[in-house]
Amino acid sequence: MPRDKRESHERILTAAREEFMAQGFGNASLRRIAAAAGLTAAALYRHFESKEALFAALADPAVQALNDWLESHIARCTERLLSGEGDLWQDTEIGMMRQVVYPRMEDYRLLLSRAQGTRYETFLHDLVEYHQAKMLEFLPLLRRQGYDVRKIEPKELHLFLSAYTTALFEPVIHDYTMEEALHCLDAVEEFFMPGWQRIMGF
Repeated sequence: MPRDKRESHERILTAAREEFMAQGFGNASLRRIAAAAGLTAAALYRHFESKEALFAALADPAVQALNDWLESHIARCTERLLSGEGDLWQDTEIGMMRQVVYPRMEDYRLLLSRAQGTRYETFLHDLVEYHQAKMLEFLPLLRRQGYDVRKIEPKELHLFLSAYTTALFEPVIHDYTMEEALHCLDAVEEFFMPGWQRIMGF
């Protein structure tokens, strides 16, 4: 991409982030975004074919970063379980929040609180569904390795995971400072981890 076009592209993304954060996706205006970026609406469309595509350009990197962490997390936990080496509890979603989400809190706030009307509006629910599916695969593996895993129905597990995931992301949605977010994260860990350990037979 030529330098001038790349600079225009970055100005559009900056203006779009401000517009989406202020107005939400539904009320955001491409004309206002173009004007804030110093471009015409026609020039903006040469970079992004629609408002949806522009929102996706901001949201997709955050989604991908989270998905990458989760896939790696599942692989690490499975390897530790099967090898019998390492502590399974050294690697939880608490780490995901510290390493991925909180350093990019503005990106995830956009994704979680300004995405109504986009394909991302059910992101948190979809994340819970993903966790549930993976955990339902992991629990039998724990049993085969000798852990006294509690019998849990999918609806019950969904309830627990929804509460846990919501608690993790509340500081993002409500714009906590980093200090407040980390303090709450410690509280969430202290509250939820004993329950997860009991369910999983630790």
